[in-house]
Amino acid sequence: MTQKSSTRVLKAFLSIAVFLIAVRETCAAELKPEKSSLEVAIAAYSPLYLPLFVAQEAGYFSKRGVSVNLSLLSATASAQAVISGKVDVYQGGASTIHANVGGSDLIYIGASVDRSTLVLFGQKGLTTLESLRGKSVATTSVGAFGEIAIRKTAAEHGMEVGKDIKLIYHKGPPDAFTTFTVGNADGLIITSPQSDIARDKGYPVILDYYKEGFRIVGPGTGAARAFVQKHPITLKFFLMGYLDGLKRTIDDPAFANAVQSKYTKISDSKLLEQGYQQGLKVWNKDMTVDAGAIRVVLEHSQNRKAQGLDPNRFFDNTLIREVNRDYASKLFPGEVK
Repeated sequence: MTQKSSTRVLKAFLSIAVFLIAVRETCAAELKPEKSSLEVAIAAYSPLYLPLFVAQEAGYFSKRGVSVNLSLLSATASAQAVISGKVDVYQGGASTIHANVGGSDLIYIGASVDRSTLVLFGQKGLTTLESLRGKSVATTSVGAFGEIAIRKTAAEHGMEVGKDIKLIYHKGPPDAFTTFTVGNADGLIITSPQSDIARDKGYPVILDYYKEGFRIVGPGTGAARAFVQKHPITLKFFLMGYLDGLKRTIDDPAFANAVQSKYTKISDSKLLEQGYQQGLKVWNKDMTVDAGAIRVVLEHSQNRKAQGLDPNRFFDNTLIREVNRDYASKLFPGEVK
């Protein structure tokens, strides 16, 4: 084959390749969501959710033809709402796992966060876990991150929740924080922004779970498996919109903190920046679910059925892998594959 012929073949090959790429992109652009609206529940107005709030405020869901309605529900109420169909997606924590163990086929399809920012505080003068023996710790709802973390820590120190440490449960972080700061609990396990306020008030840190490398899925994207199978395009668009929100959050801190202030009702610029910096440490660009971040919940669950279960039954990474390949890898080149 002559050089001229080789050049012609190469040009033809490139033309075909360009055509195929164009067809693929056109097909992707023409995809329509199976559902035009999503009911999404969250557990708290926390900085951990900031990319979601930014995506909502910037219109990244609606531009793909998906209207997202955000609502605040306790972990237990959210799981029940997903089971009943009143909520499509629960952007939250361990209650997805608890519901699955209980017989409801709820799964994670993504993990926006799986590194914990929980902090365990003590009242002034209480600086060790041992100092909480025989005392009480304020936390959020039953089975949520705080309970799992404190059970794990207590077991590692030869202690037992319910016997050596009493947990006081609350609807959400603000209520737990209030119980602690008025002196009705000896300890507090909480995340930002309440953890930042507690630090500023001088309460001693007993354990910083981020520094300890504690991993647990949450907030993660949870849904009924049947809903995932019926609405894959809608959920892919939701995940893509979230990633757009994450990108904007990272690139535009001023806008992100304005949104954070709107949702958290915090106006103190120092607290907003502290929350933002906490989020930067843990927001995942690759939201693939890790089995280890689920195993810790199973191992420390009060439900004996949970122990020994295969973590892989609690998630399906199919959609997020497709999103990573086709979209996240372009948003975050070199960081997501």
